[in-house]
Amino acid sequence: MDGQVAMVRPGPGQVVGVGHPVLVGFSGPVDDRAAAERSITVGAPRPVDGEFTWLTDRLVEWNPDGFWPAHSTVTLRVGGMKTEFTTGAAVVGVADVSAHTFTVKIDDQVVREMPASLGKPGFETPLGTFKVLEKQRSVVFDSRTIGIPLDDPEGYLIDGEYAVRVTWGGVYVHSAPWSVGSQGSANVSHGCINLSPENAEWYFNTVKVGDPVIVQS
Repeated sequence: MDGQVAMVRPGPGQVVGVGHPVLVGFSGPVDDRAAAERSITVGAPRPVDGEFTWLTDRLVEWNPDGFWPAHSTVTLRVGGMKTEFTTGAAVVGVADVSAHTFTVKIDDQVVREMPASLGKPGFETPLGTFKVLEKQRSVVFDSRTIGIPLDDPEGYLIDGEYAVRVTWGGVYVHSAPWSVGSQGSANVSHGCINLSPENAEWYFNTVKVGDPVIVQS
């Protein structure tokens, strides 16, 4: 195996969401990827299968099939190195396109059902199971990042708050005071999951990076 281990995430003692991937970076390009994968072992209170995805020639991601057990310690060994991280509560958000709702379960108990507005026709919110990638207390939503010029009728440049990123393509759960009147009754966004400022703040403060977001029709 070429290259030494240069980075492991989550870091020691970090508390993450139940869908958080494991990232291992090497100091140089890895020619024998199978050997590198064999050097990585993951241990949890119950067996968790997963699969490797090489993001670059020196960075590999291991994603659990399903989710880690909540409130648990996960042991990660890479070659001769050992580290541990912890999962928090299982905070699962479910966005329902046709019901215009965003429901959050914590450890399988529904704790909050919120009116939501999702993607309008032509800008539909993608369906499937995603994981929280990052949280941004404030963010600028710029339509140019999804290929819409500012002078287009659909163009926008908006200061956003309590933004929870779901895809690198630009889908967020976020505060949208401008669409509160449609939340719970109509889908008017450009693909994001719009919540009221109060609900968005609550979700932002509750969810962890790595927690799942499920979008269903």
